[in-house]
Amino acid sequence: MIVATPNPPRRLICARCGTAFECGAPGDCWCTAEPYRLPLTAASANEDCLCPACLRKAALADSRRDID
Repeated sequence: MIVATPNPPRRLICARCGTAFECGAPGDCWCTAEPYRLPLTAASANEDCLCPACLRKAALADSRRDID
């Protein structure tokens, strides 16, 4: 019997601020608990994952843009 082992988190550098962080995608990642999902902007097509702070800033900016 083959037992699947979960992939270890990836160590990434935030595309916007350069902060190092861990990404657990496609498994259990911190971002799955967030109420929003990427892509938030057209710029995200050229970016990998964002750190928690930058993802939240991008979501806030996106929600403000929807209001205007």
